[in-house]
Amino acid sequence: MPGTVSGDNAIAFGPFRLFPQARLLEKDGVPLHIGGRALDILVFLAGRRGEVVGKREIVEHIWADVNVDEGSLRFHITALRKALGDTGKSARFVVNVAGRGYCFVASVTELATCVAAPHAEPSARHSLPAKLPKIIGREQVIQKIATAISTRRFISVVGPGGIGKTAVAVAVGHRWLAEFEGDAFFIDFGSLQDPSLAATTIASAVGLASSAEDPVHDLLTMLRARPALLILDNCEHVLETLAPLAERIVHEAPDIRLLATSRESFRSAEEWVFRLFPLDCPPQRDGLDTASILAYPAVQLFVERVAQSCGQFQLTDRDAPLVAEICRRLDGIALALELAASRVDVYGIAGTASLLDSRFSLQWRGRRTAVPRHQTLGAALDWSYDLLPETERATLRRLSVFAGSFTPEAAIAVASGDGIDASETIEAIDNLLTKSLIAPSATAPPRYRLLNTTRTYALKKLNDSGEAGQRARHHAAYFRDLFERANTDTSTRSTDWTSIHAGELDNLRAALDWAFLPDGDMPLGISLTAAAVTLWKRLSLFAECRERTTTALAALGDSADDDPIRRRLLAALGWALMFDESGPPEAHPVLAGALELADRLDRRIFNLRAIWGLCFDQFNNREFDGARDLAGHFADAAASPFDKTDPFLADRIMAVARFYLGN
Repeated sequence: MPGTVSGDNAIAFGPFRLFPQARLLEKDGVPLHIGGRALDILVFLAGRRGEVVGKREIVEHIWADVNVDEGSLRFHITALRKALGDTGKSARFVVNVAGRGYCFVASVTELATCVAAPHAEPSARHSLPAKLPKIIGREQVIQKIATAISTRRFISVVGPGGIGKTAVAVAVGHRWLAEFEGDAFFIDFGSLQDPSLAATTIASAVGLASSAEDPVHDLLTMLRARPALLILDNCEHVLETLAPLAERIVHEAPDIRLLATSRESFRSAEEWVFRLFPLDCPPQRDGLDTASILAYPAVQLFVERVAQSCGQFQLTDRDAPLVAEICRRLDGIALALELAASRVDVYGIAGTASLLDSRFSLQWRGRRTAVPRHQTLGAALDWSYDLLPETERATLRRLSVFAGSFTPEAAIAVASGDGIDASETIEAIDNLLTKSLIAPSATAPPRYRLLNTTRTYALKKLNDSGEAGQRARHHAAYFRDLFERANTDTSTRSTDWTSIHAGELDNLRAALDWAFLPDGDMPLGISLTAAAVTLWKRLSLFAECRERTTTALAALGDSADDDPIRRRLLAALGWALMFDESGPPEAHPVLAGALELADRLDRRIFNLRAIWGLCFDQFNNREFDGARDLAGHFADAAASPFDKTDPFLADRIMAVARFYLGN
């Protein structure tokens, strides 16, 4: 309990009278409402008047049951000193002793308790939903927002549907009641169809009975009366009306704080945007044991919901990697994890994992008591999709052809056209980012991605629109052109080149898979395969290079000997076979054929590649004399280098050959 004045007696200081037992502060005989925590601090400091009390001691005493930092103390001290008129250098009652704490220094007169018949301070009112007993993985977020709202009067929690924004806001509301003892009202705009009724909805929630056609004036008058927290939930579809109203509340009702949840921000001058990220998931890494996997909040939530659904559940070593994969595939989105967990009783862990990419997973049903837009993933995404203008809908559909992340340049190239020009695409992408339908990466240069559930939804919309093939063709052509340009880049260091282009591997695979489908584009797939060889080499993806080049050569058939793509594919296949442990002898005839073709057609760059491959094929087969001869052949061919590194490579392989020969 907070500290008390000695003897619990009422005291007078300056124009103020303090009644600790009645929890009342008066100024000139008029009750002064300063908030419960600020009053507790005043009572505590007055009880030890003349003594410097440390900040940590005050915090531990006033917030005995709540873990807060000194920011909350500073907020309430500021409110207290403002109420007492202790501003600037004119402090008369509560002073800050730098580096030590605070001291109540007023001259005090003790009063008999009968001097006044104080009126009890009105108790806090609230309309918050029931406090959840446990919110997994969000304690730090809740504490951060609860602390921030003491100094920032308008905070919006922004994130995609189903990520847990409402649960966080409600928890902050209960924290507000515990720490600030002000009113707290929860206003859900989810079912509001007419944005013009936003003010009426707030007025009704706070208990204002107004007969005015426009209740804003009466609402603002009421909100000026005492401190309160307004939680504005599910605001994305009423922002046009709600944003200017929120600004007026902030400007004209100084004791009101706003906490909003939305899939996009209000774009208000007073707004502090807190972007809520998905729950942390286990990384895609071998060797993680069950205990390590269970340490991640996404897994903890999934396991808890499975236990609730099945009655009893314990994560086993066999299922732990599958659960980690489920959490990653669902991007740590709380609603998606809960819906997937509800299927485990029917399909088991493995069966649930196998169904994640199916469009049917979007229709898995959750709690009957959930609002309709949260009963299925499809409904949650329908809610966001239906709010988009057509340009943004089309852009979102078209971006679903990307697998993994993509650059802004790639997005513009693939999503533009057919009535949407590049500038409109840029604007649409920016708006989709704001509305939490595209997720930004933390990399530089920036990359974007669709969450897996969003991509599954948008891909179905793309197929339904009839333009899936056209966008897939744009996608494959973009990456063919990208890798062809990259192959001629001699200005970028090897390590930089790899780091720049390695992020395109998922898109490359998706493009090739589509291109070699019956309704794909086989010539485009062949040219893309040839262009991608350098990436596979830099990443040492020998088996993948072998499989892809074999497929492309088979599709190419009996093309002319001077076909440059054929030469590149043959050289790449030979290189891949040379490093393939399953059958390195196969590499020699392929490389020899590539060299013979390059010599006959006088194509020096392919000649060098073939010689280099044959040289290391000889090393692998312990034919060191042959390797030395080929190293000399390479040095002759590199005398007029195509690439400035060719002479150095010639020296290197000659040195290796001589080393193995004992020289």
